[in-house]
Amino acid sequence: MPPHARRGRALRVLPLLALTAAALVAGAVAPGRAAGEVPSVLRLSAIPDENPAELLRIYTPFAEYLARELGMKVEFTPVVDYAATVEGLAARKLDLVWYGGFTSVQAVRRTNGTARRLVLRQEDAEFRSVFIARPGSGIKGLADLRGKTFAFGSVSSTSGHLMPRYFLLKHGLRPEQDFKQVAYSGAHDATALWVESGKVDAGALNFLVWDKLVQQRKVDLARVQVFWTTPPYVDYVWTARGELDAGLQERIASAFLKLDYANPEHRRLLDLHRTRKYIRANDADWKSIEEAAVAAGLLR
Repeated sequence: MPPHARRGRALRVLPLLALTAAALVAGAVAPGRAAGEVPSVLRLSAIPDENPAELLRIYTPFAEYLARELGMKVEFTPVVDYAATVEGLAARKLDLVWYGGFTSVQAVRRTNGTARRLVLRQEDAEFRSVFIARPGSGIKGLADLRGKTFAFGSVSSTSGHLMPRYFLLKHGLRPEQDFKQVAYSGAHDATALWVESGKVDAGALNFLVWDKLVQQRKVDLARVQVFWTTPPYVDYVWTARGELDAGLQERIASAFLKLDYANPEHRRLLDLHRTRKYIRANDADWKSIEEAAVAAGLLR
C-alpha cells in the first residue's frame, strides 16, 4: 500500500492514558453502546509488560494492520497498569486487549464471562518463565533462594508473578516468609535489569522477553544468567469485549490467523510479537491459570 494511502487511514495513537481502575469504572458505559455493536473506532490495548516506548513500537503496527484489514478506525490506547486494561474492557473503554493469562482470567470474571478470547501465539500454548540470578550469588536452584532478595514483575503478571509464585509454592518456598525481601519491578525487562545491577539477588520473568533481551544484547550474560525454567503453561491471548458484534470478532480473529511468516509484511508483525503464527483460543485452557491464581491466593 502506498504511503499516502496509509496516511489516509484514520489511525491514531493516543497519548498514555493515566487511567486508574476507579476512573475507568466511573466512566462506566457510554450512552448508546449496546450488544452486537460495531464501534466507530476500535480501541486496542495491551498490558504494559514492557517499557512504554517498546509497547508503542510493537502495537502501533498492529493497529495499522487491523485498520486496513477491518476497514475501520483503530486506535492503540496505552494504559499505565495491568488493572486498567481489565477495568477498561469492563467499562467499555477498550475493545480488544492483549492480556497475559492471569489478566485474561480477571477480565473474563470482571465482565461476568462476556469477554471472549480470540487468538494466541503458538508459543503461548506452552509458555514458560525463567528464574535469573547473578553468577557468583550462590544461587544454583530454587532452594538457594532462601534468605535472598527477589523480584517479580507486575503483581498481575502471569509469567512475571503468578506462575513463578505458583511453582515456588509447589517447591515448598513461601516468598514472603522464606526470602529476605520480595519486590515488584513492574515489568519483565525491569526485572532483568534489577538482577543485573544487583538491586536484587534473583528474579523471574517471561522467557520470550528474556530471549529478546539476550538477542538485543540488552543484558550482560556475564552478570545475569538463567538458573531455572518453569514447566509449560498457557498465557497471553487477544481478548475482545463481549458486546462487540460476533461477525466483527471473527474478522479480528481471522486477521491474526491469516498472518503468514512467508509474507514479508506479515513477518514484520509476527516478529514484533516474537512468533511465527497465531492459533485459535480455547477458553477451557485458561482454567489451569485460574486454579493456580486461587492456589497462590491471588483469586478467590
